[in-house]
Amino acid sequence: MSERERFDRLRLIRSPRIGPVSYRQLLARFGTAGEALRAIPDLAARGGGKASVADAGVVEREIAASRALGARYLLMGDADYPALLDQMEGAPPALIARGDVTLAARPCVAMVGARNASAAACRFARTLAQELGQRGAVVVSGLARGIDTEAHRGSIESGTIGVIASGIDVVFPPENKDLQEQVASQGLLVTEHPPGVQPLARHFPARNRIIAGLALGTVVVEAAPKSGSLITARLAGEAGREVMAVPGSPLDPRAQGCNSLMQASTVAQPTIH
Repeated sequence: MSERERFDRLRLIRSPRIGPVSYRQLLARFGTAGEALRAIPDLAARGGGKASVADAGVVEREIAASRALGARYLLMGDADYPALLDQMEGAPPALIARGDVTLAARPCVAMVGARNASAAACRFARTLAQELGQRGAVVVSGLARGIDTEAHRGSIESGTIGVIASGIDVVFPPENKDLQEQVASQGLLVTEHPPGVQPLARHFPARNRIIAGLALGTVVVEAAPKSGSLITARLAGEAGREVMAVPGSPLDPRAQGCNSLMQASTVAQPTIH
């Protein structure tokens, strides 16, 4: 892929009202991002509306800022764009990454769970992450409090991928500043957002699809009903990936999500264990 085409593809996905699905449709129709960019205003006019494309100067500044942070772009179509994620419906056309991108090509297992997890669940998550690493798996999680944090801590030596819902230079939660830097320097830190973007609520479900998409399977360790962890599990299941749940006390609300997953598996989801 030429540098011009790479720039145009980034500009295309940064354009207003262009999401992953419309991005793919435009590329399939016009062949190149440059042709798609030129066609957008006319397509919008035919539909009775108006559309604009991302300003080239804004995209140039984004690229410069990412490079200054030691980050690189993984574009859909690149040889090192994660192959499993590419199979995910709605996968992000552009990722910004810091660290060892080859980790995403190894067998990956996602671990997600409650932010206010119990001490026992945190110990279990950390130990499980260590054991997965010893068996050659890379652990993927979201750098949140609780289970995510322990999953990264347990796998930092063997291979871990942190997927964040903000710019590559933004830390959330603040107490994970050192851990996020450690993941970036020893593992792989990934986002679909430009530098400086803050972690808004709507970004987290989108982040969860990346976590699920990078992994062969997802392990849920403590999760309340309607939690983000269950969104990740649902997305993994819809993509045909394995979903695994750790059982917990029926008296603990933090275990209700996992227990419900296991209950559902006996009826309609045989791939959940």
